[in-house]
Amino acid sequence: MKRPEFADVKAAHARLKGRVVRTPLLRCAALDASVGRPVFVKAECLQTTGSFKYRGASNRIMQLAEDKKAAGVVAYSSGNHAQGVAAAAAEAGVPALIVMPKDVPAVKSEGVKARGAQIVYYDRVSENREEIAAAIAKERGAVLVPPYEDPMVIAGQGTAGMECAEQFQEFGVKPEALIVNAGGGGLTAGIALAWEALYPGAKLYTAEPDGFDDHKRSFAAGKKQRNDRLDGSVCDALLTPEPGDLTFGINQSRITAGLSASDEEVFAAMRFAFLYLKITLEPGGAMALAITLKGRVPGQGPLCVLATGGNVDPALFARVITA
Repeated sequence: MKRPEFADVKAAHARLKGRVVRTPLLRCAALDASVGRPVFVKAECLQTTGSFKYRGASNRIMQLAEDKKAAGVVAYSSGNHAQGVAAAAAEAGVPALIVMPKDVPAVKSEGVKARGAQIVYYDRVSENREEIAAAIAKERGAVLVPPYEDPMVIAGQGTAGMECAEQFQEFGVKPEALIVNAGGGGLTAGIALAWEALYPGAKLYTAEPDGFDDHKRSFAAGKKQRNDRLDGSVCDALLTPEPGDLTFGINQSRITAGLSASDEEVFAAMRFAFLYLKITLEPGGAMALAITLKGRVPGQGPLCVLATGGNVDPALFARVITA
């Protein structure tokens, strides 16, 4: 599979302009004081469908060949990519089917259904979502839209990095580092391509749950490492078996290191985001902020934090912010 390049991210940025939300780069004095450095939070939780995933899904579906549209698209996702594909497909008038885990938060499955997509459920532990989705796509003659192992999806996700770069220029600030939540590594890869060209001196870090830090271990080992299990963290959006082949090939030489935090630290970050940044984050969307609040990102210069999603179960969110 051909690796995307910076030119692909630039093309996606132009293609999606006016279609995606130009999410804000938030500042907060309390956050700067807590961390001891200037921190800028890219609020992708305010993106259409509540996460950055809409970017990649839109870029992929907008480039469907005319003779492929009638059969539609098939995707597999724990929720945010599912909603992004469902929304982009509905806008394009294309049928969509999503393979989702049985334990997905209801707010995510309901978001998919509300956008007219069909859902097929699977067991996260005992079944293989990629095999299920591939079989359905083959049977229907549909186009498979994976959450990260696709050049056009990666390029679309990278537009979040392009926007960050533009916004830092508007602030007149040169960032020292960026930290991004990593599941399969598609957003990381897209941003890495953009920042390598626009801020080549900046250090890039991935954020993952403790015990599910496959990127962190893969970067340290110099080859892909798998997680021992696929459940056991509240950060459902980040629970992938291992980095993608395509994404790891892009990220390995461009990411400084992987970092991680616990579920309890993520809950604290969700509370902080609600109280001080006035945004709602799901657990997986708050991981980079959690690591930042614990002071684990090296350096003292301006830091960019990707807050990647806000599709949190209301009952869980209520418990977290009142704890």
